[in-house]
Amino acid sequence: MKIESKKVSIKAPREEVFKYVSDLNNFKELLPMDKISDWESKEDFCSFKIQGTATIDLHLEKVEAPSRLELKGGEKAPFPINLEIFFDEADGLTEVYQKVLVEVNPFLKMMVEKPLTNLFDFIADRLQEKFSKEA
Repeated sequence: MKIESKKVSIKAPREEVFKYVSDLNNFKELLPMDKISDWESKEDFCSFKIQGTATIDLHLEKVEAPSRLELKGGEKAPFPINLEIFFDEADGLTEVYQKVLVEVNPFLKMMVEKPLTNLFDFIADRLQEKFSKEA
């Protein structure tokens, strides 16, 4: 199952946005903390439990500065997950969007598609908010 988040435009240099997101310690600020518990992180790893569901751990797999990050789910993740975050420059803005590939059976797809789509759209919105406050 493929999920693509909304694309957001951020009024900040691409390198600055990329540097912030590539430190997974900062990822906590982008999550809906009222629905997240058991947060752990290092610069290249984060793990969290989504309320009422599973624990997801993400490891920084590939860094293509300043245009792309790839994160992979680890052993805690309930299913194989691959997250790519793209950073494009356009008209002095940084456009950011995420592509998520999740390997689940059709039954599980019905259960997780909407919550995961909402989660990654939330992350996009929070990233945009974060940099609009700093401007």
